[in-house]
Amino acid sequence: MRTNELYLLDIVQAADSIAQFVAGMEEEQFVGDDLVRSAVLHKLAVIGEAAARVSSELKHSYPGIPWADIVGFRNIAVHAYFSVDWGLVWNAAVFDAPTLKCDIEAIVKTRHVPQMQVKPGR
Repeated sequence: MRTNELYLLDIVQAADSIAQFVAGMEEEQFVGDDLVRSAVLHKLAVIGEAAARVSSELKHSYPGIPWADIVGFRNIAVHAYFSVDWGLVWNAAVFDAPTLKCDIEAIVKTRHVPQMQVKPGR
């Protein structure tokens, strides 16, 4: 069974990947690049899945994190793929994911979770 700490690290790593994918891009480039859009959407889904699996106790301990919204976004992304609003995905990638990453890193530090090494190419 995976722990809360591993799910939190999944969120941080996925947010890092998203930042790498969109680095130097403008929204118009993003919308026109199927490969990057698909990669970002996948990592946002990973974030949503990890957030869904974090224990209720941890979620209640950190009410400032919009857990339900994160999970809801994942559900929309996965189940309504053909009607995805790429502008919303862009905003999630460049505004929400970095903020969430900082918030989750703060939680990881307070829980004294050892940082996992990110493998090259991730």
